[in-house]
Order: sequence, then structure tokens, then C-alpha cells
Amino acid sequence: MTAVSPAPEVPTPPGLWTTATDCLVQAQRALLEATTTTEHTRRYACAHVAALRAAAAVLAVRTRPHPRGQRNAWVLLARVAPELAEWAAFFSAGAPKRAAAEAGLSRAVTVREADDLLRDAESFCEVVEGVLGVPHQHLLPGAPARRAG
Repeated sequence: MTAVSPAPEVPTPPGLWTTATDCLVQAQRALLEATTTTEHTRRYACAHVAALRAAAAVLAVRTRPHPRGQRNAWVLLARVAPELAEWAAFFSAGAPKRAAAEAGLSRAVTVREADDLLRDAESFCEVVEGVLGVPHQHLLPGAPARRAG
């Protein structure tokens, strides 16, 4: 049994759009935190969390939960948004590095990997906004960033 089924071809209820919008705001906050931190492991982890929050926005709009089944967001994303399958595979492959970075293993990722992932996460968030048809908005640098993980 699969964890979710694609949403039926009916308008998305407003509450799900609110959830999706909240997820995108959390993604922007994580990107802001990734941009402002000087610690490369933190930058990597925050960038990965930003991508995960953006994926959650798509899942909020395109899926309906089942009581049992698949819970991996990247697998679900590839299933319900095939146009994002390559992104899902890319970020899924980075999940173990994120876990190591969050555990404080300074050699888990390089500065270059963290910078590259930040750029990729920013691009992914913009792609998700386009897929969902929502306007792109950056948080202002002075906006409070909270951990989105």
C-alpha cells in the first residue's frame, strides 16, 4: 500500500494552500539561516531543510495522507510530482550528509558542498514556487530566522 495517493482533479481546499504557503515560508527562513551562518555544516543542513520544506509544500497540495505506508518525502515527491523526480533523487542522496552535518561531524561536508547545496536549494525552492504557481518572495535579511527542521 502506498502512503499517499495523488490528489483528485478538484480544486485544492484553501487550508492546504495555507499549509503549502507556510512550508514555503519555512523554506525561505531556512535559506536565510543557511545564507547567514558561517558554519559550513550548518549551512548544508539548513539548505537541505529548506529543500525539504519546499517538497512538503508540494506534498501538501498534491497528496492525501493514508494511515500507513511510505513516509519518505523524497520518494513521495517523485511519485506525486514526476516533474520534480530528479530533484527528489538529488536531495534524497544528500540526506545522510545532512544527518552527519546536524550531528556535528565537521568533515561530513566540505565548504564547497555546503555552498553548492545552498545554491541548489534556492533553485529548487524557485522551481517549486513555479510548479505551485505562487509568487516568489525572499525574506528580508533582517527578518527573524527560526530553525525550520
